[in-house]
Amino acid sequence: MGYGMERHESAARAWTVLFLAWLIALGATLGAIFIGEVMGRTPCLLCWWQRVFMFPLAIVLGVGVLKPDSGTFRYGLPLSLLGAGVAAYHSLLYADILSEAMRPCTQTGPSCLDAAMTVMGLPLPYLSLSAFLAITGLLFLSRRDNS
Repeated sequence: MGYGMERHESAARAWTVLFLAWLIALGATLGAIFIGEVMGRTPCLLCWWQRVFMFPLAIVLGVGVLKPDSGTFRYGLPLSLLGAGVAAYHSLLYADILSEAMRPCTQTGPSCLDAAMTVMGLPLPYLSLSAFLAITGLLFLSRRDNS
């Protein structure tokens, strides 16, 4: 097999991996909109911050799928890492690993720290963290396949 064929297969793998990352970001974005707008669950402060990073990821990765270039990795990775950081903090709060004094959600406002804020039994902070980590890993894989 020639060098050109290997390069084409590598680019096809990179596109497929990037497409998977976009599907995750799109699913998370649509899921967050559904939970908030259809189910009427008001997001807490930390959920809002995760949305700040996930919603543009769906756009950046979607554009990267349509027109692959190095910018997709460069613009997507910071959004994914920052979102993962917020989601990890939120997950630590949910798991009661961090103290009560560090909780940004109040008793009177919306909170994702109770059992009502789950999807199919899975807590929203854990789902969000999983999505951000999967996207981060897929971004690195797409970059490796593209080089």
